[in-house]
Amino acid sequence: MFDLSGKRAIVTGSTRGIGRAVAEALIAQGARVVISSEDVVDTARVAAELKMPGLACDVADDIAQKSLVDFTLDTLGGIDILVCNAGITGKPGPFADADMDDYARVMAINLRSQVVLCNLALPHIAASGGGAAVLMASLSSLRGNGRINTYALAKAGVAQLARNLAVEWGPQGVRVNAISPGFIATELSQPLLDDAAFMARRMAMTPLRRPGTVAEVAGAAVFLASPAGAFVTGHNLVVDGGTLITDGS
Repeated sequence: MFDLSGKRAIVTGSTRGIGRAVAEALIAQGARVVISSEDVVDTARVAAELKMPGLACDVADDIAQKSLVDFTLDTLGGIDILVCNAGITGKPGPFADADMDDYARVMAINLRSQVVLCNLALPHIAASGGGAAVLMASLSSLRGNGRINTYALAKAGVAQLARNLAVEWGPQGVRVNAISPGFIATELSQPLLDDAAFMARRMAMTPLRRPGTVAEVAGAAVFLASPAGAFVTGHNLVVDGGTLITDGS
């Protein structure tokens, strides 16, 4: 039920962290994956390591995103799976102190880019007989947050985008879902992993009492992209060890 043999995929932000884990998991199930990030050198290196095609793409650039889709069509012959993973956190702090230029960039990369890429790719997924898109949201979008407000706001929009697109594209056999990871151990989260006070507080709020792994988020993406998730669409799958549902006791 998780076999993806012959499927053709794009994964943005796939040179490290969750994005790379998703790409590796799709490949392990038989998919061919176009590797992509904004960094030309990183993209080439990871594409070579995974023995897959790669193209650098700044998702804030609409023309670059069209080039990514065109490259995938030329290289793989079609698109069956789209994973919109690229994103940035932006500057921390309350909305009262928001830098509106930073706000615009966070919104452009985390939300607008996913709208644009879905508009470019979903018609080709439909033309291939149907498939799946997985949009990366966040646990932060499901709770109040005093530090990464713009990021959380953008990610809430991503979850709604998945619902809207699921309604729009479902009749053409295209499923669209979101994933909301909680606290995941990555290179970017290492400073928090090293902060004993933060970890004690956060793990007390997490029933499984540990951070998640990138492989666990990737497993959710494989489920949503594969026949195992064939009747799931418009859903926001929370992968957080139970943080969302606990009262901290």
